[in-house]
Amino acid sequence: MTDLMSYDDAMAAFDPAMGLEVHVELNTATKMFCGCPTEFGAEPNTQTCPTCLGLPGSLPVVNGKAIESAMRIGLALNCEIAEWCRFARKNYFYPDMPKNFQTSQYDEPIAFDGYLDVEVDGEIFRVDIERAHMEEDTGKSLHVGGSTGRIQGADYSLVDYNRAGIPLIEIVTRPIMGAGEKAPAVAKAYVATLRDLLLGLDVSDVRMEQGSMRCDVNLSLSPKGAGTLGTRTETKNVNSLRSVERAARYEVSRQAALLAAGGSILQETRHWHEDTGVTTAGREKSDADDYRYFPEPDLVPVAPSREWVAELKAGLPEPLRDKRARLQGDWGFTDLEMRDVVASDAVGLIEETIAAGSSPQAARKWWVAELTRRANEDGVELTELPITPEQVARIQALVDEGAINDKLARQVFDGVLAGEGEPDAVVAARGLAVVSDDGALGEAIDRAIAANPDVADKIREGKVAAAGALIGAVMKDMRGQADAGRVRELVLEKLS
Repeated sequence: MTDLMSYDDAMAAFDPAMGLEVHVELNTATKMFCGCPTEFGAEPNTQTCPTCLGLPGSLPVVNGKAIESAMRIGLALNCEIAEWCRFARKNYFYPDMPKNFQTSQYDEPIAFDGYLDVEVDGEIFRVDIERAHMEEDTGKSLHVGGSTGRIQGADYSLVDYNRAGIPLIEIVTRPIMGAGEKAPAVAKAYVATLRDLLLGLDVSDVRMEQGSMRCDVNLSLSPKGAGTLGTRTETKNVNSLRSVERAARYEVSRQAALLAAGGSILQETRHWHEDTGVTTAGREKSDADDYRYFPEPDLVPVAPSREWVAELKAGLPEPLRDKRARLQGDWGFTDLEMRDVVASDAVGLIEETIAAGSSPQAARKWWVAELTRRANEDGVELTELPITPEQVARIQALVDEGAINDKLARQVFDGVLAGEGEPDAVVAARGLAVVSDDGALGEAIDRAIAANPDVADKIREGKVAAAGALIGAVMKDMRGQADAGRVRELVLEKLS
């Protein structure tokens, strides 16, 4: 069993430094260097050709849309755009790498020297971007048999090359230092902010659960106040915001325990296990020299004109921080309310819910309180819950129409999340509609008065506030389905 130091003790003894590498699959119609389609979920090995399979004699051609998307990403990250850059071959063997090299960029990236500001607990952290470079994705290995889904213990392995050659942008930060105990939270906020930025650019669907956005978390520790960088580990392919933070916290506790015991950190890749919340050793990490980079001889250099760069920059969407400030004003949220919205990663969901007809406060209430709680209980991201902004807006519309109340709305959420259908269908199937029929309400009121004669006497004496107790009794009697407003009217009519 791996020894761990408590996170607080680790922070008292060591300073963390992080570097984040985020791989983003672009949403181009075809692959990076050939005309194969990029649709997710197709039958294995049906979206391949001689080029993306690396067959002898095949030649690559650069996807122009991917070049444009890469530049737009770089500009949105405040990067410089190279006047001239080229692709290189990154050589290593792995079964899902059909050519035995990856066409990538090494020392000549298309975008470099940028930054992205992120907010954690009201504090702004600037994350410096070293580069954003273009490359192609690999295929996907499937290890069959065993209990872990990994190659160890598997009976055999299969390879699907549909993903091989899909355009990727890898965004690499410089070491993030000085964040202290907030370092894991900064990592999560950075990836969340980056995801929102990419969605706004419409260059990727950034579906982390489908692998179209993946994060490698590099982390090292150094003695408190030393101001140096320790030996780093790289936790590969973390595929949720929650896991980015959890993986960083785990590595802090693991490395701190090892260093405190007089051990040393091995520079290696590590695997993140979502189910157990731990990392395990992968392979010793290669340095750049081990990949034997050399310029790709089959591709011409990329030299975007300054006019093209200026045109793309002028067409960028509203900066993320400006947009959030505008939305806060439009929605009438306080600073604290907006901070909670950002922390819950609910800005886009609330925006879509409002567009579907909900009021801002109602949308915030459901996403930030009710649905965030459910996502935390299930251990998933808010965006992974099986409910859409349109469905949330419809549930609120049913409340506004008086068909259900807030208590019943939570049961409608239960049904929608359980896959029972659209909100109206759940209301009908579960019999959740509010009862407004005076006859049924009157019977329940009579039962409440008989059970609470002292309360009834107070109302007869003019103490109207006491009606709340009878209304509560009626609501309990009718399983929360009574129209509370009509119950109040009938109680006061009967007892005045």
